Amino acid sequence: MRALLTLIAVQLFAGAGTASGYAVGGMLAEKITGHTAMAGFAQMSVILGAGLIAYPLAALAGRRGRRFALGLGFGIGAAGTLVVLLGAALSSMPVFMLGMMMCGSSTASGLQARYAAVDSAPPGAAARAMSFVVWATTVGSVLGPNFTAPGAALGSALGLAPLAGPYLISLVAFALASLIAASLPGDGGHGGASAEERVGLVAALRSVRGRPLVLLAIVTIVAGQMMMTNVMVMTPVHMEHQGFELAAVGIVVSVHIAGMYGLSPVFGWMADRFGPLSVIGAGAGVFALTIVLGVVDALRPASSMGLLSTALLLLGLGWSMFLIGGSALLTREALPAARVSLQGFSDAAMNLGGALMAAFAGTVLGLGGFLGINIMATAVLIAMALTALFALPAARRARAETR
Repeated sequence: MRALLTLIAVQLFAGAGTASGYAVGGMLAEKITGHTAMAGFAQMSVILGAGLIAYPLAALAGRRGRRFALGLGFGIGAAGTLVVLLGAALSSMPVFMLGMMMCGSSTASGLQARYAAVDSAPPGAAARAMSFVVWATTVGSVLGPNFTAPGAALGSALGLAPLAGPYLISLVAFALASLIAASLPGDGGHGGASAEERVGLVAALRSVRGRPLVLLAIVTIVAGQMMMTNVMVMTPVHMEHQGFELAAVGIVVSVHIAGMYGLSPVFGWMADRFGPLSVIGAGAGVFALTIVLGVVDALRPASSMGLLSTALLLLGLGWSMFLIGGSALLTREALPAARVSLQGFSDAAMNLGGALMAAFAGTVLGLGGFLGINIMATAVLIAMALTALFALPAARRARAETR
């Protein structure tokens, strides 16, 4: 219980730090460069950084424990906010992007925290333990975007670009998350297998062959992140182009993040009670509805605050279902010796996939508007559905053969 409460405290601050800068990253990149297409590269840098460090952090957790890996990960994120501020002060996109990549370490650490909760969870309650850690991000993440305006005022008072101000809040939040993570009891968990039993990445990936549900779990986690990133990164930029005030952007982002984390305990309970596949299936339906609403808004003469808020709320719910359902399925179906490596790989893949979407999102928004953004999300959802169609019959056959 102490470990779970510590992880919850970590996520409160980590969520606030991430969300504080998340709402303005794209606009700050656009201001530095003067090009809308570069807006997506801000969040792409965060997600790319998270993808690049996710597996090394998981490997480090396997050797030194979750406590050491999480503390280091959030510490790197705190240092990244200083580099972001330097890039904004110099109007240097390369420096800015480097800082954003370092901030991605906090994202990777926050994701790894859910598996740390699973390590110490009692049998039959793994998904619920995971979901409480995910849920803990809600308070900080919902409040974070609302620090945008005060952060901008603080930045101006200190002689910084107004949009750079929220990263001062991120700096404090990530530093506190790092300190709290370093207080995890014991070693924070190693992922359910001893050092002698654990296998490396190549062997872990080989173990996926013949285990279609493991493949489905990884694809689900990756697809959810790609769809969420694609739509979320460009929504603030889209709203700015439609003439919405910065406060309205903060509200929509807050609603979205509430959807990402607010009902996660419900989805964790569903995964433990009815199985992870039920959560994944429901999430696919929610994502489909999200895309429909996004298309409707894109085809209107002017964007609707109500439509965008509803669509972004559902986008967050779909992401939460895919993350918890996919993570629970991966934890259940992966071989114990391969579990930590596959957890790190899936987190790396989800963030690299999201970075790829973010990299193209600005260009797609410029060429095809918000409609193009939703078409990109549709393509990802179709790919995930095809994977499910392949995996489920194969899984049934494999289980029938083992009976």
